[in-house]
Amino acid sequence: MKNCVHKHHKKKQELASLTGRLRREARKITSPRAAILEILRHHPHPLTIKEIFAELPKGGCDLATIYRAMQMLEKLGMVKRFDFGDGAARFELVGEGEDGHHHHLICTRCAGVVEIDECFPEEIERRIASVNGFAGVTHRLEFFGVCPGCQK
Repeated sequence: MKNCVHKHHKKKQELASLTGRLRREARKITSPRAAILEILRHHPHPLTIKEIFAELPKGGCDLATIYRAMQMLEKLGMVKRFDFGDGAARFELVGEGEDGHHHHLICTRCAGVVEIDECFPEEIERRIASVNGFAGVTHRLEFFGVCPGCQK
């Protein structure tokens, strides 16, 4: 069985492209939304809402505005939400036309994140679905361990 590789945004998306996606969905380009997109496009790994808030200029917007913006961006398929098991949702930009499906390896000591492109063969999902009578089976999977830096 061959592992499938999921493509997700590796290159930085241009801010104009991101705001264009919002315009096509008839959404306003507010300064907080533009600032949030700018922060997300410069980070290769998912960020929590508090991490996004910490990077915004002081007084730029409040946490409630960020929560609303992230809900809207997730609904539009522009960001994907990840759960690393610590109770904090993390968000990462998704390229246009992509589903954002990929996995992460998270250090349990320093919270460092490595993106994993390998995935289970689709045959496993089909078999699990068939055996249990399910349809449309998908999965989310995160790996946890101690990174080389923390092992020292």
